[in-house]
Amino acid sequence: MIMDVTFSEEAYDGMIASLFQRFPSFQKIGSGAYKPGIGNMVFFDGLTGHPHKKYMTIHVAGTNGKGSVSNMLASVCAVSGLRTGLYTSPHIIDFRERMRIIDADGSLRLISKEEVWDFVSRWNGTFEHLDLSFFEITTMMAFDWFARQNVDVAVVETGLGGRLDSTNIISPEMSIITNIGLDHCDMLGHTLSEIAFEKAGIIKPGVPAVVGESDPETDGVFERKVLYTNLPEPEFGGDRVRIMSLLTFADKTEPSLWDRNMEILSSMDLQGEYQRKNLRTVLAAIDRLRAKGVLPESLDSEQVVGAIASAAQRMDFHGRWEKVGESPYIICDIGHNSHGLKYNFSQLGKMMDSGEFDSLTIVYGAMADKDIDEIMKLFPEMAEIVFVTASGKRAMKAGEIMERYVAAGRDPAKAVVSEDLGSALRSLASKARGLVYVGGSTYLVSEAIPVLRDLY
Repeated sequence: MIMDVTFSEEAYDGMIASLFQRFPSFQKIGSGAYKPGIGNMVFFDGLTGHPHKKYMTIHVAGTNGKGSVSNMLASVCAVSGLRTGLYTSPHIIDFRERMRIIDADGSLRLISKEEVWDFVSRWNGTFEHLDLSFFEITTMMAFDWFARQNVDVAVVETGLGGRLDSTNIISPEMSIITNIGLDHCDMLGHTLSEIAFEKAGIIKPGVPAVVGESDPETDGVFERKVLYTNLPEPEFGGDRVRIMSLLTFADKTEPSLWDRNMEILSSMDLQGEYQRKNLRTVLAAIDRLRAKGVLPESLDSEQVVGAIASAAQRMDFHGRWEKVGESPYIICDIGHNSHGLKYNFSQLGKMMDSGEFDSLTIVYGAMADKDIDEIMKLFPEMAEIVFVTASGKRAMKAGEIMERYVAAGRDPAKAVVSEDLGSALRSLASKARGLVYVGGSTYLVSEAIPVLRDLY
């Protein structure tokens, strides 16, 4: 990668294209880009001066919901007066979306192209020498940028798993694990307990941990991780009760403001039904962050409610039950596994039962590593389905998805295959009173949103 030229829009575009080609992302090629282990990150972190140690961090992992939880928490941190960094992945349109800073006054910005250019120019040789992954590069870019921008706290979402994730070099104020589902099984394990073990790897000594959803198969994994991580710590003196007080299962507690959950949910701009679980996780985390002094005890309840209710708008957060068209009523959501799609498809069914819509169309594309056979069983009976091929080498061909749909005993007359996403979306214009859901893959949504914005 040649970096001996000055910044220009053209040079920047070439540099980004080179980054994607030379250091491919999981978003594009899947497990081939996944490099488990944090040895390279630890080394790179030392070279950059440990930037993440210059501010507080909150670490968020989980199978589903970690993006929503991260954005809601960042919004709340900002209204409490903290300059807040947010690192999430993948991006929808521009990879700079992964790195955002929001100030107490609500002003939000992404890392600039010039700042990206400067970081890559400075460390390009190290990328090559360490053979870093795209995710390792962008993670350190975010940590470095947050330090240079003097953030007070950064909410950091894991990329994949937790124990061996590139983000796991941080020592956070709190670890949050939203839930555990069967996803990325080829890399994380084929049982819920195996996957929970990987996610639990972000739990650190003396650090409070909040788990959003309890489960008999995974609760013991988290309990043992908290216990074994803290037993040698003098602070706890082997006191099991004190150690276990570090662990909170959000769905086994009633956090502050939970008595207003219906009011908050109805006012939220994140409208997926699954946000009820995410909200409880966020509220439980806020209680622990207040108790630890990260958030002020004086933080006004109405500020918290307002920050959560407007999180998508304040954080410029997209692709989560996002309404992008009125006639037809079009929703884009990156629900990409059976754990998440069962909630989405249930919500679509309830919307159809309301009588407001005369048809339901689902435009669906998926990655080849997803639990396709389980997902095929979940499609609502009343839905007309358009299978498409998302972008990227990981994508399952639309024709193969159709074959799996039929093999699952579903009615082939209810589904069609389209080789062109744009054409499929443009054909929906005739369904004036219809309900349309576009999803199944982050990459499909990232392609669809610009097209739909032009159309509607």
